Amino acid sequence: MITDPIFYALALPAVTCLGLGKGGFAGIGMMAAPMLALYIPPLQAAAIMLPILLCQDVISVWTYRRDWDAWNVKVLSVGAVFGLGIAWAFAAYVSDAAIRLIVGLIGISFVFNAWFSRGPKAVTPPNLASGMFWGAASAFTSTLIQAGAPPFQMYVLPQHMTKMTLVGTTTIFFALVNVMKVVPYLGLGQFSTETLGASAVLLPIAVATNFLGIWLVRVTPVELFYRLAYWLVLFMSLALVWQGSAAFF
Repeated sequence: MITDPIFYALALPAVTCLGLGKGGFAGIGMMAAPMLALYIPPLQAAAIMLPILLCQDVISVWTYRRDWDAWNVKVLSVGAVFGLGIAWAFAAYVSDAAIRLIVGLIGISFVFNAWFSRGPKAVTPPNLASGMFWGAASAFTSTLIQAGAPPFQMYVLPQHMTKMTLVGTTTIFFALVNVMKVVPYLGLGQFSTETLGASAVLLPIAVATNFLGIWLVRVTPVELFYRLAYWLVLFMSLALVWQGSAAFF
């Protein structure tokens, strides 16, 4: 088991963000793995987070089991299979910094377009090709750097779902992606007694903040929820750009 105090100084706020994210504020959960990646390799950070995520998914899926869009989840999940396969194949070759930078720039562009486009914001209906593409992008970035939220939200936020349907769809989709990720992580040799021990130590905090996130989603007004969702995408995208570009200078 990892005993380094610096690791846990980063891990405790990381799993708090993870718990709030799995409770419904998906964007804030993106902070967990990058926060740990400041001190340990990104894939190792993701591997420590995955068992915690799987336990949290049981709680969140049960909570939102009646509030999700089946069509979107099916289409996104088919795309996710391709994204996961690509991430597995390129994990040893693709630069984490380059992925962070690209995902961050796309996320910033999405938010600015939503905020500054002229005219009323029309509802964008779900689309098969777009759903598969963004599902693949979400699984790809989630597998490599645990940053699947921006691609996913770029597809679902313009649909203007009800708050609970959006949260439920997010929960169900990423629960499926997390189950899929077990195979490539095993194949890449990322699980060990050390990482699993760290996951076990951090799990109680993650579960407690999971329930806190569920409560916050239910009491947050719809307009504020969507405003927070866009701000979270922006902040996380800026963080990814900062982390990605720092590696090139």
